[in-house]
Amino acid sequence: MLAVIRRILSYTKPCRKELIGMLVFALIGTGLSLFVPILIGEVVDCVVGKNDVDFFQLWKMIVVLVVTIVISALFQWLMSLCTNRLAANTIRDLRCDLFTHLQKVPLRYIDGHARGDLIGRAVSDMEIISDGFLQAFTQFITGIFTIVGTLIFMLTINIQITVLVVILTPISLIVASQITKMSRASYLKSSEARGALGGLTEEMIGSQKVVKAFTFEERAQKQFDVYNMELQKTGTKATFFGSITNPSTRFVNALIYAAVGVCGALAATGNVAWIGVITVGQLASFLTYANQYTKPFNEISGVVAELQNAAASAKRVFAVIDEPIESDDHDLPSLKECDGSIELSHVRFSYLPEKPLITDFNLKVHNGQKIAIVGPTGCGKTTLINLLLRFYDLDEGEISITGQNIETVTRDSLRACYGMVLQETWLFTGTVAENISYSRPNATRQEIEAAAKAAYAYGFIRRLPNGYDTILTEDGAGLSQGQKQLLCIARIMLMDPPFLILDEATSSIDLRTEQRIQKAFEKLMTGKTSFIIAHRLSTIKSADWILVMNQGKVLEQGTHETLMAKNGFYAKLYQSQFAQ
Repeated sequence: MLAVIRRILSYTKPCRKELIGMLVFALIGTGLSLFVPILIGEVVDCVVGKNDVDFFQLWKMIVVLVVTIVISALFQWLMSLCTNRLAANTIRDLRCDLFTHLQKVPLRYIDGHARGDLIGRAVSDMEIISDGFLQAFTQFITGIFTIVGTLIFMLTINIQITVLVVILTPISLIVASQITKMSRASYLKSSEARGALGGLTEEMIGSQKVVKAFTFEERAQKQFDVYNMELQKTGTKATFFGSITNPSTRFVNALIYAAVGVCGALAATGNVAWIGVITVGQLASFLTYANQYTKPFNEISGVVAELQNAAASAKRVFAVIDEPIESDDHDLPSLKECDGSIELSHVRFSYLPEKPLITDFNLKVHNGQKIAIVGPTGCGKTTLINLLLRFYDLDEGEISITGQNIETVTRDSLRACYGMVLQETWLFTGTVAENISYSRPNATRQEIEAAAKAAYAYGFIRRLPNGYDTILTEDGAGLSQGQKQLLCIARIMLMDPPFLILDEATSSIDLRTEQRIQKAFEKLMTGKTSFIIAHRLSTIKSADWILVMNQGKVLEQGTHETLMAKNGFYAKLYQSQFAQ
């Protein structure tokens, strides 16, 4: 846990002003608050007897006491202000690092984790770290100052009783440390259970239509109950250990306080010579200091419980930040020329080493060719596209664009050559115009409208409440699946890239609009290299070259006519779609 805390503290370096301010204000505020018991003791000593009261000195001490309390409260408020800023800025930088790192990790890592779990690490885990971090800084720093300060003041009153307090204090620390050890594992398990529950919840909410369509509500509820019970079980155990820390240390501290009270009373009456003699006022001051001395140990033990929870969440956050990122390509040159030619030579790739997918794949594509990729589900069509865009790196072989290996140029310049329309549409919260111009942020309104017309999206956009300025939600609520896909197609029309990738791009569009879109695509694909993934084989009859894939291998390739003439795998696929 100490290593995790040290790593969190490393994020405070840019906030040195807040850190120094917090320490200075804590020192002054705590010092003044510790001076208050001395003043209270002097006030008590002003009242010597029933008819022997020094009212002048009494009122003088009361004024000093009030002023001291007010100034102490002011400095403690300033300390809290600095602490809040320090914690907020620290968590801001940590969250920024996490988000930045998530954009640099390989797609393999994102695909291998539940989205809800990753979102939970960026949101809820960060809040837990912030709460634990803030409480730790506030109470730990003031606690240390209080312990040192009370020791000094107690030594000035009575050395013997002070030594007694110091001797009994380790009992409180031993109790707290033992409970802390037991709670550490519970907090870690609770944090993991929280992430699993978040992943399931995000999955169920994001796929609510599918859940309802397949009447999966009851089974989803059962799954949720399992995860929820696990979180309840681990959370209750962690909370139990965290909650008994404070009462346990309070009990020990109460015993210490009682011992101080008895010894102090004996000293005030002068009955025990080895303890010494103190006044009633000094006894009142000492009892206050004894209480203040043990209180930080009580608070710090509670802080440790919070730190256990924060450290468990921090481990989950740092697990992402420590994940290896994609190989650095900043020193590589950009892909400056792209004539539309591409070659795959002896490509081999697998998601899992023990399950080969693509083996010894070879393909040569010339500028302007329309390449269709067909085959049964899981044959490697989408995987091939992921390799072309370098979302995944090859296990063996080479992919070259314009004679240049794609691993020798930057990923950004490589991906800028491709325009892609997927079967699964993606829109973000923003206006219609902003969603279309996502591929070209500096595009003019005229260019955006021209792209929308080319994609046959102009008509329904005009019928929206505010036209191109209509705000869309993340999932495009209010639009049909076909309309959302038209916006994605308009986005590519605006980009006008040298390579096109169409993965079932018209799957959600009605037949009449699809025919129009196909004409628009024909115009867009002129002079460009296109890769078309299609399950409806009737849509790729005009392709220049068709790759028939199965189990990561190219079984057949050629034009529609030559493949049909072979009467092989492709012909059987084609005929099965039109069988009566």
